[in-house]
Amino acid sequence: MQVLRFKAAGQERVGVLDNGKVYDLATLVPGTSGDMISVLRAGPALMEQARDALPGAEGVSLENVKILSPIERPGKFICMGLNYLEHVKEGGRDVPDYPTLFLRVQTSLLPPDGDIILPKVSEKLDFEAELLVIIGKEAHNVSQAEALDYVYGYTAFNDGSLRDYQRRTTQWTAGKNFDATGPYGPVIVTADELPAGAVGLSIRSRLNGEIMQDGNTSDLMFSVARIISYASEVMTLEPGDVIATGTPSGVGFARNPPVFMKAGDLIEIEIEGIPTLSNRIVTAT
Repeated sequence: MQVLRFKAAGQERVGVLDNGKVYDLATLVPGTSGDMISVLRAGPALMEQARDALPGAEGVSLENVKILSPIERPGKFICMGLNYLEHVKEGGRDVPDYPTLFLRVQTSLLPPDGDIILPKVSEKLDFEAELLVIIGKEAHNVSQAEALDYVYGYTAFNDGSLRDYQRRTTQWTAGKNFDATGPYGPVIVTADELPAGAVGLSIRSRLNGEIMQDGNTSDLMFSVARIISYASEVMTLEPGDVIATGTPSGVGFARNPPVFMKAGDLIEIEIEGIPTLSNRIVTAT
C-alpha cells in the first residue's frame, strides 16, 4: 500500500492513498494513532486491516489534501554515497570496499511539495535521485539474510548537494546539509508492493522535463540488505529511521559543461513503483 502523512481540515493525519483518493487510517481502522512512527511499529498487520476496510470507505481526493513529509522528524537520516559504479567513475573516485555513510540534519530536509532553496553563497546546487529505505523495526547487528525484514517501505529522495562546499574537504557534511535541499516523499510504498530489496527498479531525474540520470537499482554495488546490515553494526536502527541508497550517474557536476539547478527549475525524481517527487528551485531570501 501507499502510506502518507497529510493535512486536511487543519489536522495532520496518517492515511493511505488508493486510486487517487486519501483515506484516513484512523477511520479505516478505529483506534489507529495519527503518528507515523506508531503506524510503522504496527507493521504489515495494520495495513492488512486497512486494505480490508477500503471497499466502501469514503476517501478524499488527493487534490484536496496537503501531503506532508512521510516522517515528521526522522530520528536518523542516513545517506549512502558512491553506490553506483558509473557514478563513482564520473566523480573520479576509487571504488569503495565498504558502504560510505554520512548523515543529514533536520533543517536540510523538506516536504515533497517544498521548494528547494538555492543559497546565496553558491550556484553549484546539484541533483541526486535516490531510493530511500524506511525502517520499520528496531535493528541492531542484523545479518544481510534478515535485513530486509526490518524494511517497512520505500520512497524517493533528492540529495540536493552544493558541490563546491562538498569538495572543500574530505568530509561531505557541509555540501550535503544546506537548509531545504533534501526533499523526500511523497508517500511510503510498503515493501510488499515492490521487489525484495527494491531490486530492478528504474530510477531517473528530470530537470525541466529532460532526463539527466537514468539508472536501475539493480546496479547498486551495496544492496539494501547489505547497507542495513552494515549500518546496524554501527548504530541501532529504529522505526522511522531512513537510509538513502546512493545515486546513479548523470549528475550535474560531471557533465560537460556542468549543469546545476537554478531558480525556477523543476526537478523530478522518478522511481518505478513510487509516485514522482517534484520540486521547484527558489533563491534564498
